[in-house]
Parts: sequence; C-alpha cells; structure tokens
Amino acid sequence: MPDVVLNNIVKTYNKGEIKAVDDVSFSVKDGELFGLIGPDGAGKTSIFRILTTLLLPDSGTATVNGFDIVKEYKSIRKKVGYMPGKFSLYQDLTVEENLNFFATVFDTTIKENYDLIRDIYVQIEPFKDRRAGKLSGGMKQKLALCCALVHRPKVLFLDEPTTGVDTVSRKEFWEMLKRLKQQGITILVSTPYMDEATLCERIALIQNGKIMSIDTPQNIIKQFPEKLLHDLRNNRHIKSCFAFGEYHHITFENNSETESNQLIQDLHLQNHKEITLKHINPTIEDCFINLMN
Repeated sequence: MPDVVLNNIVKTYNKGEIKAVDDVSFSVKDGELFGLIGPDGAGKTSIFRILTTLLLPDSGTATVNGFDIVKEYKSIRKKVGYMPGKFSLYQDLTVEENLNFFATVFDTTIKENYDLIRDIYVQIEPFKDRRAGKLSGGMKQKLALCCALVHRPKVLFLDEPTTGVDTVSRKEFWEMLKRLKQQGITILVSTPYMDEATLCERIALIQNGKIMSIDTPQNIIKQFPEKLLHDLRNNRHIKSCFAFGEYHHITFENNSETESNQLIQDLHLQNHKEITLKHINPTIEDCFINLMN
C-alpha cells in the first residue's frame, strides 16, 4: 500500500488568482525515496505543507501513512517528520537544547531513538553547547534533520534541504538519506537541483503547479527527444549544435541566409514541424564549449 497518496489536489492563493497546485495526483510507495523536482515557485512547498497538514487544499484528497490529511491530521503529525526549506529551529537554544525540546514535544527522548540519528548527530555533537544560530549552513542542516527524526517518523518530508549548502555538505546529506532509507522510512524530498534527481528512486517533475512527468530518473532520461538534436548535428549545413535547456544553439558552416532556409526545409522533410530560427549573441558557455572542441 502506498504511504503517500494525492488525488486531484488543488491549492490557490490571492483569492484564487494564483494556482500554486494544479490538479496534482501521485503516490509514494512504502519505504521509497521520492523526489519532487522543479524550480522555485513550482508548487513544491505548497504540496509538502498540505501533506504535513499545515495547509488545507482547496479541493482534492490525500492520505499520509493511511490517514486522511483533513479528518485525521493529528495522527499524521505523530507519524511524519518535516524539515522546511528555511531553517526554523530556535536560534537562541543550543544544539542539545533544540534536540531535547523536539523529543519532548513528541513525548520521547534522544536516548530512546539515538540509534536512528547517531550517524548524523555524532557530526554535530562536538558543538552541542553552541547556539543553533551560530552554526554553519551544513551543521544547521544536520541539526534540523536530527530534530525531524528524533521521534522516529514513518514518513519524512524534506523541503529543499540542500539549497544554499556547499557541495560537500550536499553530498554528505544524500548519503545520509540513503542510510535512513535502509531504516524503512519513506522519504519525500523536494529540490530545484536537477543533478539530485538521479539520486531518487522515482521523481515527479513539476512546473507551475502541474506534474509534467512521474517515473524513475532513468526512464525519464530515456524519453528525451534526441532525434532533433541528432538530425541537426548530421545536417550538412551545421558546423556545431549543443542543447541549451529547451533550445539548441547551432552555428552554420558558412553563415548564409541560404543555409538557414535550406535547414528549415531539411528539417521539415525529417518531420520536424514548427521550427523557429533566432539569431543570438554567443554566451560565455558557448565560447567555452567552442574552445573545448
């Protein structure tokens, strides 16, 4: 049975003018590491706040660990851990005081669940008497994760946990998530970093509140429409062609208008419709790639 299920969830703001979550449906398996991937403003945080019962959806239904997000929100709050995107612990309390406080809120102790947080806590234990506000970004991240885990949740929600964190700390964080998954915890993580998508078992790509695709990272990569890129690179008029997001940057052999017109004709014959050519100034990245070649 899936641990998290969303059915046609809609959430709007500003009296319905802004649709942050637009008819979103997906499910997350028990014990799965699932990624919600998309840019800022895509709707990731709104979905997480709905699932952790901090926001009510305008319409649709959802369950977490078998409990309804509206009717059984108290049960959900006992079963989930939530690490928001912004550091939200008590900055004037020490590392140890923060952890003890959150353990007390859930009627437990650090000692009772120490085996779950041990690998993470040993890295910040030397600073246990330091105020949370004085920690580095990576240390704040580890403390927040410990606080989210101290009550041994069944489902863990991590909202952009590596944003603004250095590369080494990002790598360490994902290694920690892999170890946590082995404890049987279902993990949902949101991130704007596309390179982190491949570290999840399944991902949902989201933009403007809509889910564009849900699958394993490998299967989504296989679906990439490479034919246009291949046909461009093999065209007799093209000197170079590289993918830049949703566009292709090309250079012509002779840079003549005849070549551009002939290219359009060639692509139409290869069943590439609605092709638009636009002259642009080269970027530093274009120059870098050119020098590499």
